[in-house]
Amino acid sequence: MARSHLTLAALATSAVADLQILGAGPFGHGTTGDFDSALLRTGDDRELVVRVPANERAASEQSVELIALQAMTAGIRSRLPFEVPTVVGQGSTRGTRVVVYNHLPGYNVDAADIPAGDGAATSIGAAIAAIHTLPGSFVAEVGLPHLTAEECRNEARSVIERAASTRQLPTAVRKRWTDAAADDSLWQFQPTVIHGSLGADSFILTDHEVGPIVTGVLGWGSLRVGDPARDLHWLSGAGEAAESVLAAYRSSATRSPDRLLLQRSMLHAELELARWLLHGVDARDQAIIDDAVGLLDGLVDHVLGDLMNPLSNTTGPILAVSDVEDMLSRTPQSSAPAGSSGIGMQTDSYDRSELEAVFGRDAEGIAGADEKRDPDSAEHDDDENPPVAEKHDGHPDTVETGPITVVSPEDAASDIIAARGDRGDAGYTAELDFSALELAESGEVTPLTQRRPNSSAE
Repeated sequence: MARSHLTLAALATSAVADLQILGAGPFGHGTTGDFDSALLRTGDDRELVVRVPANERAASEQSVELIALQAMTAGIRSRLPFEVPTVVGQGSTRGTRVVVYNHLPGYNVDAADIPAGDGAATSIGAAIAAIHTLPGSFVAEVGLPHLTAEECRNEARSVIERAASTRQLPTAVRKRWTDAAADDSLWQFQPTVIHGSLGADSFILTDHEVGPIVTGVLGWGSLRVGDPARDLHWLSGAGEAAESVLAAYRSSATRSPDRLLLQRSMLHAELELARWLLHGVDARDQAIIDDAVGLLDGLVDHVLGDLMNPLSNTTGPILAVSDVEDMLSRTPQSSAPAGSSGIGMQTDSYDRSELEAVFGRDAEGIAGADEKRDPDSAEHDDDENPPVAEKHDGHPDTVETGPITVVSPEDAASDIIAARGDRGDAGYTAELDFSALELAESGEVTPLTQRRPNSSAE
């Protein structure tokens, strides 16, 4: 049963010493049914967010995120053009963790509602490029995955093989994916620091004179060094805005992205359906299995018939003279140190609405998937795209943040007493469960951040 806002407020006081809470309300940024969360207003005029995992998978995700946020020192954060959440305090209740973060104000926009052209799309592209520019050493130092290109390829192969073993994977889809995994040219890339589970709801936007810009990024439980295409797979559901995001990403990158980046991002987007199928199988949820099978059938009908979007190359990439000159001018003189921590994990985020938007069986979703264009050739008509600030208001699937409900002294006192009586170990700290990560790498456990379909949070 979901915890009430007042109960979560009381739990927050057990996690942060001398915390005085004046009110509590719903927290609507990137929330799923995997967490109970609330937005808090404090006596010293701060806004904080409290989150409590609702299941073991969410608890594992939160453990990794705490490690990632602790690794992001002031020096690392100063390299980013946006804010990253800061942990204010943590405690425990009934064997699970209560974590309090600072609140990053702003709003989210669904992928399909991001307008093309300058503004939100270009700011998102620059934000992704900034993440991929971070030094990989700080990730390896805290024991988070530091994968080579071949290890990224093996992860994809593992997902494909596991999905095929269910006997629910269409033969045509299996061949498409297997051919892509076998194509050596597709996997010739330099790994970068990646967020690992980016989606449209990861970006916090605020309105400025120049337009909406990214001021915060959430959900760092999949931070690693890996395939930069993983952070772009969600753009399959962004329509024409994907072109603007990719153009900004390329112009902001410190090194020229590999030419097959888009094809790998397409593969990763399609593999989300395999992960959704595996999640249903692991959870023994026939409804999820049936849904995933239906989406895979839609992939057969509407993507495999599109010869303009192949995943593998039979002849390999051909560089134009201008591409070679650009690559030489922007490629660093020295490369990052080779090596891997030997630790892998699957921490893929699932949002049922995003999967439906990309591979849905409705006519609009199909049209969006079939009408992809070259990311470097499009011009955009801003008049056809309403401002982002108008689009996020009143969205039927959006959980709005606030308003904050004022807590009376009597209610707060009773909830605090109840919560502290259930507090557990006050010295609870984040510990990375390496055994869980190794199981995830071997494919024996469900990815950490899979989301339940049609779920909602407080």
